[in-house]
Amino acid sequence: MSIKLHIITPEGPLAEAEVSSVSIPGAVAPFVVLKDHAPLITPLSEGEVVYSDGEGEHRVKVKSGFARVLDNVVTICAEG
Repeated sequence: MSIKLHIITPEGPLAEAEVSSVSIPGAVAPFVVLKDHAPLITPLSEGEVVYSDGEGEHRVKVKSGFARVLDNVVTICAEG
């Protein structure tokens, strides 16, 4: 796995994992983050964050929030 994923909510951490990809419901359009993705910060739309790790595919529903991608770390601050 090549990306560290952190999903946090006002209630606390929801997921922390080493993943190979993350699909994020961006405000303009959904997008996928792979290793060495360009840095960005974006608002989220309502949808699902989908990520793949060594155990398979996982889905987390979000209503709003922000995502930051920097140095192979994806941090998602979300209302779920």
